[in-house]
Amino acid sequence: MNLTTLLDMAVDADEERAALATPAGALSVKKFRTVSRHGAAMLMQTGASALVHLAENGPAFPVALFAAAIAGVPFVPLNYRLGAEQLSALLAEHPRAYVIADEQHTAVAESTAVRVQTPDVWFENTISTIMPGRPVTEPAPDDPAVIIYTSGTTSAPKPVVLRHANLVSYVIGTVEFGSAGPDEASLICVPPYHIAAVSNVVTNLYAGRRLVLLGAFSPAAWLDAVRRERVTNAMVVPTILARIMADDTVDRSVPSLRTLAYGGAPMPPRVIERALREWPRVGFVNAYGLTETSSTVAVLGPEEHRKAFAATDPEERARLHSVGTPIPGVEVEIRDIDGSRLSAGLSGRIWVRGEQVSSDGWFDTRDLGRLDGDGFLFVEGREDDTIIRGAENIAPAEIEDVLLRLDGVADAVVVGVPDDEWGHRIAAVVTPEPGAALDPEQLREAVRTTLRGSKTPDRVVVWDELPRTDTGKIRRRDVVTALGQG
Repeated sequence: MNLTTLLDMAVDADEERAALATPAGALSVKKFRTVSRHGAAMLMQTGASALVHLAENGPAFPVALFAAAIAGVPFVPLNYRLGAEQLSALLAEHPRAYVIADEQHTAVAESTAVRVQTPDVWFENTISTIMPGRPVTEPAPDDPAVIIYTSGTTSAPKPVVLRHANLVSYVIGTVEFGSAGPDEASLICVPPYHIAAVSNVVTNLYAGRRLVLLGAFSPAAWLDAVRRERVTNAMVVPTILARIMADDTVDRSVPSLRTLAYGGAPMPPRVIERALREWPRVGFVNAYGLTETSSTVAVLGPEEHRKAFAATDPEERARLHSVGTPIPGVEVEIRDIDGSRLSAGLSGRIWVRGEQVSSDGWFDTRDLGRLDGDGFLFVEGREDDTIIRGAENIAPAEIEDVLLRLDGVADAVVVGVPDDEWGHRIAAVVTPEPGAALDPEQLREAVRTTLRGSKTPDRVVVWDELPRTDTGKIRRRDVVTALGQG
């Protein structure tokens, strides 16, 4: 099976079901397949080697994803926030690509592309151009379907190749075909170059939900889209939810919203707890995964959120900040540095295995974590983030969790700053909630009281905001650089 198979299944099940919201009205799933085939024919006429998407979210994105699949070429969504030099280097890796680019990026793409079009023009051509017949191609399960470049916050972006078999395995293993009601719609606001955007397009189309794409994010724009389009399901990164919950100038009513999934970065405890209180009828889902795993490998579902939120037992309450349990078809193990499997409760590196994973056999996520006695997975940060202070390994997440629970702290990050004597000095950067005044020494003492002296930050600094990627990950390298210069 391949992605085109999933689209054909959706058409065969109910060809008139609404599939994609556009400014001119919703496209039926039959029309969606037709315009995707037109896009595929346009690609094949040029002999394009790939379809590169270098633009914000919009109707062109899901059509381009399936057009590439039908044409048998990889879909390559690039980070449009990268500089011209980085984009030129990435585009050079895909010579003779057909490029869909925002106007500000057309010039950088023209030197290597067989054709460059803006999203609006490309999408309009797929709507208005009549192509005879169906493109004669059928991707093999092992053919590359999507190539996503990692964020490059700590190094140059590297490509992750997801094959049709990886994505199909993920969809079939996590979604019941055609399970959505006729009124259901899913809002996608994460950038197209993030695996969550790709997986949400495919899974929601497979389930039968109408896709709603949001370009530039603001709390008001997101909430307006939810109400205007009667969105029932949505996926956000923690930064988005934090900004929605913190903006008291907007109407946060979401009468149609039934499920809100989040992932991509750690969720601050206060943010999810406030959201659970403000939206009592919304089912929250914490989804943990990586680009290499075709998206989600573990889930904390709505009932588990509410049960943990209401719990008085500390161990059960702590599960609110876990990523839940592995999804069907995925195995998770915690291993030590030598690769030996660790028992429940012990921290180590998270390894995963399953057909949706892009590598054969077990995959080392390079994330640190632990499994509790009931199989709930707790992610404790990246191995690369580990602070080594006087030969002791210290996980920043443990200190960050203490800081984020203190009154007045809106956000926090803990890093290791190089030091000749200790190897690393522990430094924390916090941001205040509106109107709060933070005392660095009081924060240090709170950590010392909760943990121990060796885990107490040597330095606490208050900033207005933390540097984050648009998917919510903290740019730790930028923090270390700034602190090293300060």
